[in-house]
Amino acid sequence: MEKIGLLAGAGKLPVACAEAARAMGIEVVGIALLPETDKALAGVVADYAEISIGHIDAILNHLKEKGVRKVTMIGKVTKEILFSGRIQPDARMLQLILSLPDRNDDTIMMMFVRELANAGIEAVDQTALIRPLMPAKGTISKREPTAEEKADMAYGFDVAKELGRLDIGQTVVVRNAAVMALEAIEGTDACIRRGGALAHGGAVVVKTAKPSQDDRFDVPSVGAQTIRSMAGSGCTALAIEAGKTLLVEREEVLKLAAEHDIAIAAI
Repeated sequence: MEKIGLLAGAGKLPVACAEAARAMGIEVVGIALLPETDKALAGVVADYAEISIGHIDAILNHLKEKGVRKVTMIGKVTKEILFSGRIQPDARMLQLILSLPDRNDDTIMMMFVRELANAGIEAVDQTALIRPLMPAKGTISKREPTAEEKADMAYGFDVAKELGRLDIGQTVVVRNAAVMALEAIEGTDACIRRGGALAHGGAVVVKTAKPSQDDRFDVPSVGAQTIRSMAGSGCTALAIEAGKTLLVEREEVLKLAAEHDIAIAAI
């Protein structure tokens, strides 16, 4: 049986990925990297461990002990934890972070990829097992976006691509062709809440892949919490990049969108 390691952050994606792998007869060795990692992961993997994302030596040693040669890294891990004191990095992690030329998302993730490779472990395409979760172009919600929302989606798409090119974030909030908020270290939900509050209703949220997106990590995703954040801050429409953004908890997303009259489109 094929074996794969799953380095799991927060959110629903790690469980969905593990379930898809299990259905294909792949043995999954799961490592929960954060306290927020969904506890349901333990029930859908062949082997489960909780190891802090800051303890890179322990992570690598566990993977090697279990005979893992390929891993996928999936689930939300915001860069904010590096600055909050929530994790205590081991000596190796601290040395690696201090050696980096910058603290951009891709720089940090490539550090992980290199350390895995040095241990004889390959980081594989994050979406290989869950590509069906990426919608094709078209309206996803019951409600079609209005002409004004479509215009803001198109404008926001270009802004989000530039934001991604700079490796800062993937999400922008727009109203009437004016940028209300750009995602940085705070993450998608905080960006949505801030932008929605500044727009005072009617804002459009756009999330895209980076122009040079590495499918081994940080593939954009939206889920039920995205819609809750939008509803709570008065945002009325969501655009995601077709074929490149993961839509998690689809049924719950569509239910919430209908309840709050939110339009969703893949563009």
